[in-house]
Amino acid sequence: MALTGRAALLAALGSVPVGLLGPSWTGLLAVNGSLALACAVDYALAAPVRTLKPARSGATSVRLGEPADVHLTLTNPGTRTLRADVRDAWPPSSWTPGTEAAASRHSLTVPAGERRRLTTRLRPTRRGDRRADRITIRSYGPLRLLARQGSHTVPWTVRVLPPFTSRKHLPSRLARLRELDGRTSVLTRGEGTEFDSLRDYVPGDDTRSIDWRATARRNKVAVRTWRPERDRHILICLDTGRTAAGRVGDAPRLDSAMDAALLLAALATRAGDRVDLLAHDRRPRAQVQGRSAADTLPAFVNAMAGLEPALVETDSRALVSTILRGAPRRSLVVLLTSLDAAPIEEGLLPLLPRLTQRHTVILASVADPHIAEMAASRGSLDAVYEAAAATRTGSQRLRTAEQLSRHGVHVVDATPDTLAPALADAYLSLKAAGRL
Repeated sequence: MALTGRAALLAALGSVPVGLLGPSWTGLLAVNGSLALACAVDYALAAPVRTLKPARSGATSVRLGEPADVHLTLTNPGTRTLRADVRDAWPPSSWTPGTEAAASRHSLTVPAGERRRLTTRLRPTRRGDRRADRITIRSYGPLRLLARQGSHTVPWTVRVLPPFTSRKHLPSRLARLRELDGRTSVLTRGEGTEFDSLRDYVPGDDTRSIDWRATARRNKVAVRTWRPERDRHILICLDTGRTAAGRVGDAPRLDSAMDAALLLAALATRAGDRVDLLAHDRRPRAQVQGRSAADTLPAFVNAMAGLEPALVETDSRALVSTILRGAPRRSLVVLLTSLDAAPIEEGLLPLLPRLTQRHTVILASVADPHIAEMAASRGSLDAVYEAAAATRTGSQRLRTAEQLSRHGVHVVDATPDTLAPALADAYLSLKAAGRL
């Protein structure tokens, strides 16, 4: 039961003439008694809430930042018309801050024996599963003086997927991949390690590509053509430890690493390679293995949706052991982790020989663009100290990258906006050089 503002206003207006003309208990009782009777009648004519039959339909997944429409159908099986305000409750991160009230509240009228559908538009601000809370319904009578109120629980989940903003870089990298594969005519041809076909020699071809046996059989000079390696295994490892929780700009490092992983997975599957995913801190948090090319990217997106950084130090020994179990044959291992000196030198660096003697390793890290801005700042004492601190941080990252390079690791250190294309370029360079 809920008393409306209209009933309170009528009670106040009715008390004014009684107080001015003839203050008495009799007058107040006459005004308030009439109002109470009207409220009782109005409450009796309001449609009951408990007998309503709600049902949900609509979107079950959405990319971060995009809208998702969830429909709520209310069936009124009673004999009275439903005049109601409905609040469809969801977690606060289901909407842009400040828009929850307008998006979650609805007014509708449902005649007896009929049903109506209302739509709640979500625009989530965080990844993960968003589960619907209770539906609160306030049913009014014809006078809207007193209302029946109740709640229903109708389960529904919307999974918020990573946005994959680096998708815009995919066409240009696919074009380069086609050039490497020989499907587009170019002046310089990248050589892989897999033989493709024979063709006639033309002036300007590398004489080292001449196939002398085929030349003797054909009485024409024949040259071998090559194509980039195919059907190679790529294992993408996301570090979900405490360093992944650090924010660079408006998002955690983990989100930028996910975006880079999605671009690499999309590119590698188009190139004919097999791609797996491992998310790990002290234990595996998510794994995707053995998926077909068509299923790889959807599986990656679903596995990443619920990942959040854990505020613990990553167990490098357990991570390396899990990688070696998941990649028994020679593979390209892509580690998306921090380039900070302490975690690398104390945790990962002593274990690298176990990886590099069997696999090709790329370490990709998210760099903070604010450090470069600090390093260039001048004009005040604080700015000079900030520049010195930024320069020292940059030197430490460079020294760590050089240590990794001496162990045979390819290092990609880029800002959030450039990490995904830089990692894709590193993959294409290895593929062109036949080093996968």
